[in-house]
Amino acid sequence: MTEPLVESATPAEQDAVVATLTLAFATDPATRWTWPEPKMFLAAFPRFAVAFGGAAFARGTAHRIGFAAAALWLPPGAGSDDAAIMTLMMETAHEQTAADGPKVMQAMESFHPKGPHWYLPLIGIDPARQGEGLGGALLRHAAALSDRDGVPAYLESSNPRNISLYRRHGFEPLGEIQFGNSPLFTPMVRKPR
Repeated sequence: MTEPLVESATPAEQDAVVATLTLAFATDPATRWTWPEPKMFLAAFPRFAVAFGGAAFARGTAHRIGFAAAALWLPPGAGSDDAAIMTLMMETAHEQTAADGPKVMQAMESFHPKGPHWYLPLIGIDPARQGEGLGGALLRHAAALSDRDGVPAYLESSNPRNISLYRRHGFEPLGEIQFGNSPLFTPMVRKPR
C-alpha cells in the first residue's frame, strides 16, 4: 500500500484545514464538553483551532493529506495564542467548563516537556475517511521531524479511543488529567529515535 502524501498546508489553505478539523472534532469528548450545543460548537471551534494551533501555518508545520486529514504541529519555540484561547473560552464555553476548564489547562501545561519539543495541538480526520491510515501517516511524518531535531514530541489525547493509535507511533502516557465533570485527558510523549 502506498503511503499517503503528507504536505504542508499554506496559510491560504487554513480555512479548508480548519474545516476538516471541525468535522473531526464534532464528536470529541473535550470539545463537546466545552461546547455541547451544535451551533456554538460550529461557531467557536474554528476560532479555537486557529488560536490553539494556527501558528503552524506560518511555520510550514500544518500538515495535511488532501483535505481529508490534518495535523497542526508547533515546532520547538512556537506556542498557542493563550490570550485568544482564554478570551474565546470566556465568551463561548459552556458553564460546566468554566469551573474545571482552567484547572485542566493548568494541568496540561504541567505535563509539557520543559525543554524544546514538538507539540501537537490538533490532529483530525474527516469522519468519511477515518480508518484509512491517514492519522498514522500524519504521525509518522511528524515523528520523522522530531527524530531529525532530536527532541521529543508531545500531545494530549482528549479521546480515549485514540490512545492505541498514539501508542503504536511511540507515544507513552505520562498520566491522566480530569477535574470535576471534565472528560479524561491523557498527556503523552514520544522520545526521539
